[in-house]
Amino acid sequence: MLQVKLSPGAWLLSCALLAASLPANAQWRKKKDKGKTPAEVKADTTAGKKPEVSKLKKYSEVITKDMRTDSGFIIVHSKEDDYYFEVPLSVLGKDILIVNRLAQASVDMRNGNWGLTGDQIGEAVYRFEKARNNNIYLRRLSFSEYSGDSTKPMYTNVQRNNVQAIAAVFPIAAYNADSTAVVLNMGEFLNSDNDINYFSQPKLKERAGMGGQQNDRSYIKYVHAYPTNVEVRAFKTYSAGLNPTSSNYSVELNSSMVLLPEKLARPRLEDKRVGYFTVAHRDFDANPQGVANTTYAVRWRLEPKPEDVEKYKRGELVEPAKPIVFYIDPSTPKKWVPYLMQGVNDWKVAFERAGFKNAICAKEAPSREEDSTWSLEDARHSAIIYRPSTVANAMGPNVNDPRTGEILESHIFWYHNVMSLLHKWYFIQCAAVDTGARKMVFDDQLMGELIRFVSSHEVGHTLGLRHNYASSATVPVENLRNKAWVEQHGHTPSIMDYARFNYVAQPEDNISRAGLYPRINDYDKWAIEWGYKWRPDIRDEYAEQQLLTAIVTDSLKNKRLLFGSELEPMDPRCQSEDLGDDAVKASTYGIMNLKRIIKHMAEWTYQPEKDYEDMRELLSTLYNQYGTYVGHVLRNIGTEYHNERIASQPGVNYEPVPYDRQKQAMAFVDREVFTTPEWLNEKSLMQNIPDKFGIDLIDIQRGVIVGLFNRLRLTAMQAAQYDKNYTVKVYTIEEMLQDLDKSIFRELYEGKSVSFYRRNLQKIYINKLMEMVYPTSDNDQVYSSINLVYTYHLSDINDLFRAALVKSQQLLTKYQADPRMDKETKLHLKELSAKIRKMGEKEIRF
Repeated sequence: MLQVKLSPGAWLLSCALLAASLPANAQWRKKKDKGKTPAEVKADTTAGKKPEVSKLKKYSEVITKDMRTDSGFIIVHSKEDDYYFEVPLSVLGKDILIVNRLAQASVDMRNGNWGLTGDQIGEAVYRFEKARNNNIYLRRLSFSEYSGDSTKPMYTNVQRNNVQAIAAVFPIAAYNADSTAVVLNMGEFLNSDNDINYFSQPKLKERAGMGGQQNDRSYIKYVHAYPTNVEVRAFKTYSAGLNPTSSNYSVELNSSMVLLPEKLARPRLEDKRVGYFTVAHRDFDANPQGVANTTYAVRWRLEPKPEDVEKYKRGELVEPAKPIVFYIDPSTPKKWVPYLMQGVNDWKVAFERAGFKNAICAKEAPSREEDSTWSLEDARHSAIIYRPSTVANAMGPNVNDPRTGEILESHIFWYHNVMSLLHKWYFIQCAAVDTGARKMVFDDQLMGELIRFVSSHEVGHTLGLRHNYASSATVPVENLRNKAWVEQHGHTPSIMDYARFNYVAQPEDNISRAGLYPRINDYDKWAIEWGYKWRPDIRDEYAEQQLLTAIVTDSLKNKRLLFGSELEPMDPRCQSEDLGDDAVKASTYGIMNLKRIIKHMAEWTYQPEKDYEDMRELLSTLYNQYGTYVGHVLRNIGTEYHNERIASQPGVNYEPVPYDRQKQAMAFVDREVFTTPEWLNEKSLMQNIPDKFGIDLIDIQRGVIVGLFNRLRLTAMQAAQYDKNYTVKVYTIEEMLQDLDKSIFRELYEGKSVSFYRRNLQKIYINKLMEMVYPTSDNDQVYSSINLVYTYHLSDINDLFRAALVKSQQLLTKYQADPRMDKETKLHLKELSAKIRKMGEKEIRF
């Protein structure tokens, strides 16, 4: 949560309130503050006067000559297991962000994709302050509520109701020679299992299967001080906790104590039409007649050098005073380093839209010979960390100042096994059009280019950008098959979309990789300009918001700048891994390519020295891709578009997906899913693996039917049907059920036999309908009318079964044989009819 830094006076008030609640504190304050002005009392609190100096040891008795000293914003003295922090009085009252991570992990403690080097195990802001009886308090700060104007009565009220917790207390061991710093003995505290420097939440330890710390097998490896941070490295051994895989666990933990900027960065207020991560707080000043949630975009602080300010104002490109630098983990395989670096450097062009050149770059981490003091754990450094893991993923989190949203550093995690995921994606989506993808091991150039695109995507997250799932939906599907257009403009306007690769392109289109890969594109450059353009002449963030709001409103006339959240539950434009403005067309093209690939999969995956497990895994990926295409279409049925807009923009916020598009989506489901997709039952593959097509098909078809009867979807359909504000034709539940009947029971309308696979489909459908008519759990009243529709519909289906059986019997009597309906079909219909009748007798007699 977020709050602007509170003044020292505010913290004095918090201390006074705490003191007032304890008699001893009240006596101490009365004695010490008698006859002093408020300014003198404040000076005693924040400047660290020594009221009982005679009780303290001399500096030379505590800090001896045989100690090692590291100088930073806190001076660290150490000898063996003794660690002393020399904290300047000027640091008291300043905000310190403590970020804790796994530095070296145990393979036995991993839980899913958690438990690897670099994983965060704690983050909070603290502040040292002078306390009574020669003690120093460490307070944990909360930024959930805020009132920034200390001249207003509201400020005092907010502070009175937000006393900050004392997280730890440290006796002062000594003062330095000129009384400008206090010395604290930190050895025992740092070696303890404290929740400030290590696991801040018990659940994180439980997730790793850890119990209590074993002190005889735990120690501090080192504590290093830097100008704006202190790094603590501890070796910890824990007993086995919940779900253990061993008797104990040993890990290395790193705690970064980062001095937050004294000069706050100007925050930038969120605009929901531009996708940035945010931090927020309750602001009691923003709304004079209520409480507002003030939300800031998360961004790096980019400003021109003082000598370049006027050049920047004239529109000249200048280098920032402090560029964004990512170091490449030295353990990264050398052949992938150039591609990871290029993924970072590709963002340079986006920052030029914001007026900065060379604003971001990647560098190889210096070797120990080049710089013995350099460390990946140093919180001043951002890095791409290479992880030897089976996890097929990459991620780009950042650490930011909770007061303003300013990004301070980032560690991008690159998991080794992400390359297997890239291979599967590109093989299944592009092998039909790229001959280089038709193999089990890609050449280094192709894999390197795929790594580059993922690197760019993750860097985008570290710059503050969220996923933009709506971006690809702005591109006409036929443009994705236009070689000249797609190679020039790309298949999606944003690399922050989950668009992956251009699976719409067909072999005859002859599209090169330039039209298949994602790239940093129009939306990304525009979003970086919104977030990073420096406007020093604007009074404050509120005046800046007025200007930016007008700019965004005007810019969005360009549809390629549309943003759609990955959290959007209903809008079919906001989907993962979809392409184009028409899901039916795009998915049809995608399935056409899958049909080409599956025919050659045995050939393209052939490895004479191996078994068929790799082929089986790729086939599973193909099935999943097919399901993804179907899911993209399914999302268009019974849903609505959500247009994020402000009041001055034309149009409406919510509108149902057009009727014709929903009908086309149902026709696609009939054609590609309910009509048995025999092409998935590829003999050359199935005869060499234990998987069975019939079982896989049941899973696919059941997933579609369950998806169609999703409560959120059905409620939206019913709301649209009865909403008098809708003047357009809407697709109703009743019509959807009629379309499903015509598709799933097509043979009965035609008087034909039903195949084995189709009989399974009909059973799935009937079972789901009965589940909806007679739910096992209570439902809200809003669903009662929907259930009534199912009840009567199920009765109609039963009538259909009976009619089909009667008609078949009449034909049998007339011709002594029924050429159209076999025995299995008749038994199947009798079974379903009996099931409906038996279930109905419990509630309603048909």
